[in-house]
Amino acid sequence: MIIKSYIFEKTLQNLKENYFLFYGENAGLKEDLKKLIKGAFTSNDFLYLTQDQLLKDKELLFKEVSNESLFGREIVFFITETTDKITEIIQEIEKKFKNKKIFLFANMLEKKSKLRNFFEKSENCGAIACYADDETTLKRIIQNKLQRIKGLTPESLNLILRNSNLNRLKLNNEIEKIKMCFHEEPISVRKLSNLLDLEINDNFNILKDEALAGNKIKTNNLLSETIIEDEKIILYLNIINQTINKLLQLVNFSKKLSLENSLKEIKPPIFWKDKPKFIEQSKKWDRGKLNKISAYIHNLEITLKSKFYINKNILMKKFVLDICKIANS
Repeated sequence: MIIKSYIFEKTLQNLKENYFLFYGENAGLKEDLKKLIKGAFTSNDFLYLTQDQLLKDKELLFKEVSNESLFGREIVFFITETTDKITEIIQEIEKKFKNKKIFLFANMLEKKSKLRNFFEKSENCGAIACYADDETTLKRIIQNKLQRIKGLTPESLNLILRNSNLNRLKLNNEIEKIKMCFHEEPISVRKLSNLLDLEINDNFNILKDEALAGNKIKTNNLLSETIIEDEKIILYLNIINQTINKLLQLVNFSKKLSLENSLKEIKPPIFWKDKPKFIEQSKKWDRGKLNKISAYIHNLEITLKSKFYINKNILMKKFVLDICKIANS
């Protein structure tokens, strides 16, 4: 059964389905839904599993579902990193255990995905798409979560929104920082700007845009001027990856639509002030080069997270130069 995310949020306690699949690129929404589930099942125990664990031992989930909690409480299962590879295991479990609560989390799944189709068509299962948020949704989240904080003005709200880059995961992190900083005083735009490091983030965005546009001289100059902080490098990669994903969308839409109409279809939408630079970048990139950068980002992120002794700053600067090089190839 297909269920809208906002319907799931409002009616979780009354939903008859017991197996749920959350899929899509919106990691922040999936994290929010996990918190919602935990809050709804406070009397239950939780067990976290990954798809890799279940594929290595195909009886593992059957054993765990069969077991009762040590305290006699029902167990709620979270299974992460899921793909079509786990479909048969879930189908077998669902046949034998109708009343267990099992929540699966996946990245993007195509319409022809076996896992997605199973959840969409089964009466005991719910499929919830977690697509990217728009400005309206994120503004509402900011207002709701900061309603007890004084001094939230349209200007400060837009500062927070711009800094999030339409990324709910990043937005939630920023909101927690704001709550801690302004719990005893009203929000001031100057202090908020310092808290969010807007100048540093803006500088990196300029560097990113020039590299993607293939502007060698500007990229080299900006590299020497821009502060690249080690602890923010994963954030920088996410910022670049978001633009890459938008360029890939443009490539897909431009097969059938004009440039102007293609730009309107891109999600999350492109801010009006960013459109000229984005159009300039689109002239440098095709599907092959975009896929190459996507793979580069994936491998670089693994390296950064697994090899703590390496010089992250040098790797990041090399990556930016390589982007510029590939743009001009």
